[in-house]
Amino acid sequence: MQLWFAIVLGVVQGLTEFLPISSTAHLRIIPALFGERDPGAAYTAVLQLGTLAAVLVYFARDVFVDLPRALFTDPRSPRGRLPLYLIAATIPIAVAGVTLEDFIVGDARSLWVVSGALIAVGVAMAVIDARARNVRMLDDLGLVDALLIGGAQALALIPGVSRSGATICCALLLGLRRTEAARFSFLMSIPAVAGAGIFKMSDAIDELGAAAVPSLVVGTIVAGITGYASIAWLMRFLGSRRLVGFAAYRVALGVLLVALLGAGALSPFAGV
Repeated sequence: MQLWFAIVLGVVQGLTEFLPISSTAHLRIIPALFGERDPGAAYTAVLQLGTLAAVLVYFARDVFVDLPRALFTDPRSPRGRLPLYLIAATIPIAVAGVTLEDFIVGDARSLWVVSGALIAVGVAMAVIDARARNVRMLDDLGLVDALLIGGAQALALIPGVSRSGATICCALLLGLRRTEAARFSFLMSIPAVAGAGIFKMSDAIDELGAAAVPSLVVGTIVAGITGYASIAWLMRFLGSRRLVGFAAYRVALGVLLVALLGAGALSPFAGV
């Protein structure tokens, strides 16, 4: 993989991992449009280590100070239970990732699947956001809430769904405020992204070759930098605005992709 293209993928990963528009969809579409080889699910998982670093830096106080302190000093408090809820919410995606691995790295990477997921979740996002109560805080979450949001995260294994989009929408359905929904979504991504990135690193190197390692490292660093900027912007945005713009973008991109596929300008498995 050429260095310039690794940088492009890093920027795309960083920007779209946290915006609810699906990083995996964009990392699948961009190579197809450029006539480049699809880097694959394993490469995407490693790139996400850069955005994992962005989460750890942005939420450093939560991750390294407030949550551990609450867990050990007052484990029965709402904040003390939150780390356990974050771990529990990771179980669905871990189970689904292992069980459905062949589908995720194979048929699910069809651009038809990507386009369908973009449109379906975009429509759902617009409806859910319009009806959101926007009242509950993180301290109001229970174990069932966490497991439901974790189940939504598992859906993001399908390219086009979006981890942040699915989890934020589910949290909004449960009544969380938009900023609180995003905060839980990003904190919940830490164990899932770390596990997938580490587990898939050797697969990414095997698929692309050892010569691709420098490009992979550069792409991951770029993803971390742009990912931090993306988190900071989205948290401010959700403080006063809704998700309808993201929903409209998803539907428009999905419809464009359907048109390109229908016209034969793109192959469903282009670059794979």
